[in-house]
Amino acid sequence: MSVPLALLGLLEREPSHGYDLKRDYDTFFGGGKSLPFGQVYSTLGRLARDGKVTAGQNEPGDGPDRKRYAITPLGSGEVEAWLAEPVAAEPYLHTVLFTKVVLSLMLGRDAAGYLDAQRATHLRRMRELTEIKRTGNLVDALLADHGMFRLEADLRWIDITQARLGALAEAVRDR
Repeated sequence: MSVPLALLGLLEREPSHGYDLKRDYDTFFGGGKSLPFGQVYSTLGRLARDGKVTAGQNEPGDGPDRKRYAITPLGSGEVEAWLAEPVAAEPYLHTVLFTKVVLSLMLGRDAAGYLDAQRATHLRRMRELTEIKRTGNLVDALLADHGMFRLEADLRWIDITQARLGALAEAVRDR
């Protein structure tokens, strides 16, 4: 996820304070992981330095004085270009999951046990995502669906790989 581009997109919608940007980011894109305030303000500082946003004057508020940030035409152009560009097709050919299986086999370790543990971890996460779908709003449900589809693909790969572990072990030891 590109935090700077997401913040620019939120600013294109309307000028906002850093606090409001953090809240909206966490609500729509956080997926249960909050964006640290420090990252919001350091990102806004870089965007201002690069001419993509402007910071207004300090405004009094309930807490410390706050600045309202607004996107510039340069920032809007970057958001427009980013939104039009397709995301690179995944999966990438080198994943941590694949690397661990191959290294386990190369080192004579228990790759099947690792795959079993990974399957259990994926299934546990799928149960959590199912609960999010059941109790969350539409945004949360769609994010949960995306995560579940990716986990399902991993589970299919785990099953196929486990069935081929003997042949894979020979292939990686022969190299």
